[in-house]
Amino acid sequence: MTDVRSAEPAAAVTPPSGTGREAGRGAGLRAGTGAALLPAAGILVALAAWWLIARLELVHPAALPPPGDVLAAFVDKPARMLEHTWDTLLEILFGFALSAAAGVLIGLSLASSRTVERMFTPLLVAVNAVPKITLGPLLVVALGWGQKPILTMVFLLCFFPIVLSTATGLTTTPADLAELVRSWNASRWQAFRKVRFPAALPQIFVGLKVAMPLAAIGAVIGEFQAGESGLGYVILQYAGVGDTATAWAAIMLVALVSILLYSALLLIERIALPWVRETTSSR
Repeated sequence: MTDVRSAEPAAAVTPPSGTGREAGRGAGLRAGTGAALLPAAGILVALAAWWLIARLELVHPAALPPPGDVLAAFVDKPARMLEHTWDTLLEILFGFALSAAAGVLIGLSLASSRTVERMFTPLLVAVNAVPKITLGPLLVVALGWGQKPILTMVFLLCFFPIVLSTATGLTTTPADLAELVRSWNASRWQAFRKVRFPAALPQIFVGLKVAMPLAAIGAVIGEFQAGESGLGYVILQYAGVGDTATAWAAIMLVALVSILLYSALLLIERIALPWVRETTSSR
């Protein structure tokens, strides 16, 4: 008579406990390596395309100098360029913080009252539709030269996506969570604090991520119009005298600042909302 125990498949044997942990560490290492190398590869491809365009003179060198000339322009005056970069960075951060605070508060107001939403949404859409660069001279007349018109320009470009994402997130609470709150007989404040606002945070971060690059654009536009320092001021001044290599060096610094700030915001989102990656599908 055949022993039943001898017929058990070999696959039922449990592997050593360390194997799973090592596989997890290996997958995490590969993901981290890919996250670092792929953006670098993309930048290298863009630089190679830029070099090829300049080499073949598909664009006049006065408008698009080779990458080597742009790097040399930065190396020639690094302290001055970094000083202007710092000024622009502060304007971006401060303007973005103001727009984030105001945008979330306005979004809360729109989501809390249908009357307020119907009253002010058309006005917000109209303000967002106005080309902000046309407001630059008027802001200079109203606020003078310096930081005030620049920060106002950053605010105007950033706040609408944050308002829209906040209002959308707060008014689209999942039905099962809303039903759960009603079953608890929770107060309006408890429902907001425990369910509605946490559920809206992923959508709010979408608006913040849209607004972050716009903050850099707003700072540069403001510096074009009213700046006495900053990378926008550098671009305007050096392009005006034909030193396009230095102007492009400032443009590249604006791009670098935007990439770093956007990456920092992604990191904050990942730390603040750890459940999002676990409850949503990934590619």
